[in-house]
Amino acid sequence: MKTIELNETWREKKNRLKERFIFLTDNDLKFEEGKREEMFEELRIKLGKTKQELLNIIVAL
Repeated sequence: MKTIELNETWREKKNRLKERFIFLTDNDLKFEEGKREEMFEELRIKLGKTKQELLNIIVAL
């Protein structure tokens, strides 16, 4: 159940991120089990944000 909730929540956040940063692609936001930190690091670099700034953006969505 928690995995389903996490997937639904990430899907919503992913869509909001794509609305806010129109240059992001599905590939940029693809969540793979065990590769979360790598995805966030690549996303952080692409957006030009610090780790804390990215976290704040995601939490605020």
